[in-house]
Amino acid sequence: MKLSFLLLSLILLMNCSAPQKKKEDAENTVSWAIKFADATMQRSDSLIYYLRDKPKYEYDYAFLASAIDKLGDIDSKYSKCMKDYIDYFVQEDGSIEGHKLSNYNIDRVRPGLNMLELYGRTGDEKYKTAIETLITHMEGQPRTNAGGFWHKKMYPYQMWLDGLYMASPFLARYANDFNKPVWFDEVTFQLQEVYKRTLDENTGLIYHAWDESKQQRWCNPETGQSKHFWSRATGWYLMALVDVLDYLPENHSDRPALITILNDLSEALLNVSDIETGLWYQVLDHGGDERNYLEASGTAMFIYAFAKGAKKDYIDKKFLEIADHAFDSMVENMVKTGDDGLPVLTNTCGACGLGGNPYREADYNYYVSEKQVDNDPKGVAPFILAAIELNK
Repeated sequence: MKLSFLLLSLILLMNCSAPQKKKEDAENTVSWAIKFADATMQRSDSLIYYLRDKPKYEYDYAFLASAIDKLGDIDSKYSKCMKDYIDYFVQEDGSIEGHKLSNYNIDRVRPGLNMLELYGRTGDEKYKTAIETLITHMEGQPRTNAGGFWHKKMYPYQMWLDGLYMASPFLARYANDFNKPVWFDEVTFQLQEVYKRTLDENTGLIYHAWDESKQQRWCNPETGQSKHFWSRATGWYLMALVDVLDYLPENHSDRPALITILNDLSEALLNVSDIETGLWYQVLDHGGDERNYLEASGTAMFIYAFAKGAKKDYIDKKFLEIADHAFDSMVENMVKTGDDGLPVLTNTCGACGLGGNPYREADYNYYVSEKQVDNDPKGVAPFILAAIELNK
């Protein structure tokens, strides 16, 4: 009788503790993502004013909004955060405050992904109107003679790696959601074109940009390629590949080519990771050189792309373990607690570009001299996405 009573007690204890265990597991699954999403929202009433006084329609804030929105199934406040940001700029008539079509700035297309998500959820026609405005933008985007999108009208004949992320996932999802397959072909062409133009055959890495005219001071006069492999530029491109594959049909003729590029570039990145930490440098192939540093945004983008790519069987499963180790190393080396008790992501390059006025030579000194910004959206967003992919 005693034995039966003990057995019954044990069963009841296990049954009672199981729901609590599941709840704890669920909380642990997204703990780092939630910590940084909450910290972002606590530091400002809205993403509209996050780290700035004047609202701006911008790719990086839309990117951070998308990352936070991924937690919407846990709490609707995260999705509201994303919607509030987009609704500030998308007016009731569907016009987009802050978007100037004549600039043909490809960065301004990235918020379209948020609009596609919101239109799918709400069916509100204002989002559809805004989406079609961005499609009109991309239909008129200036191109190189080879057909590649210019990064901006003010940067003629130049393809920048950054721009492929700004437009490609948006166009791929638009093609999927609105049954416009011609955009699938455009996206796969653009991704292959910029890879071909920026690839360094010796290392397998890709340069930040390519000038078809070969006139810019920042480029190699023989190849048109820029001088260095910038980590975040490569990160944008790697994310573009894995995110486009979400929407590209399984039977699309260019799908195998994109997966091959993803594999080759991922392997090349392993050759330049820091041996001690497993993280990546601001200038990828200059690890250990003076003033070069381990950079958070590019690293987080690689981790996200590796984790997602491995889970979807695009790349070898070893990349899931590599991503897992690198994420833990990021937490150890790049995350600290601020005076307000909230987590802080350090080591994030604020911005890097090429040419312009004042002119950016894009030499080694330039890349390692640009200001680092704590909690920059371009670092926090991929960190959140990586945490979600890895169940951290």
